[in-house]
Amino acid sequence: MPMNKARRIGYWATTVVLGFVWISGGVADLIHRGGTEGGMVALGYPTYVMTILGFWKIMGALAILAPGFRLVKEWAYAGTFFELTGAFASHLAMGSPVNHLIYTGAFALCAVASWALRPADRMLDIPGLRRLRPNDDHASVPTSGEFVGVGTEQEGPTASRFSLEN
Repeated sequence: MPMNKARRIGYWATTVVLGFVWISGGVADLIHRGGTEGGMVALGYPTYVMTILGFWKIMGALAILAPGFRLVKEWAYAGTFFELTGAFASHLAMGSPVNHLIYTGAFALCAVASWALRPADRMLDIPGLRRLRPNDDHASVPTSGEFVGVGTEQEGPTASRFSLEN
């Protein structure tokens, strides 16, 4: 199997898992599902935190799954990683059963894999990180040291541009 195809399969497999976990977990948080609420209380968090996390989990999943919005995707991946590693640390600190550590750790690794395997058209063009880009993707991505502004994929005079060079 060519690397391009293996990379694409790995990306979509990890991204779909992450999207499902984030949307279903976000809904469970928003409706204060009994088991989810009990887990938050057991970790010492107030239940209103569930509403905040639930909203941002769903927004993060939509940002990661939707095309475009490269900068928002970066924020969503970062927030996902912070939330999952924070959950791992909370479960570890409170002596939760090992399955909680396995799940939060596995989903954090899934988020890292999804981030690392994403195609070039879902990445920001940051000069220092260009070596992480897939070589075999032929997506139309600006490579002149600039990237297109938040929420836009257009080129030309109406595109919002931010220079990464001095």
